[in-house]
Amino acid sequence: MKAKNDSNHFNNFAKRVSLAVGHSGCFIIALSLVFIWLITGPLFHFSDTWQLIINTGTTIITFLMVFLIQNTQNRDTKILNLKIDELIKTKKNARNSILDLDKLSDEDLRKLEEEYKKLCKNK
Repeated sequence: MKAKNDSNHFNNFAKRVSLAVGHSGCFIIALSLVFIWLITGPLFHFSDTWQLIINTGTTIITFLMVFLIQNTQNRDTKILNLKIDELIKTKKNARNSILDLDKLSDEDLRKLEEEYKKLCKNK
């Protein structure tokens, strides 16, 4: 099973970036950059340009990270759901209707949740 080439490249890129920014080293680098920015404040007389540097940088990074995080989360959720679906299919007494939960309304999901809560209380 091969994904589309562009989509696959983006998924691979998003995965690599997600792993990198989730690493403690990346946090230390970010913290260091903020510290450097702070200590250069007196050098630039705490000017508007000095403030604009951190504001612009963090805004751009945050904006781009939203898309990377969403891509990674969507992919991870899809993978997790497929694994759970496979487990449900292999279980003899499982209700196969559970495989299509993503198609239910919020109200139907709430009712099903209540049903499971009742089942748990009865055990």
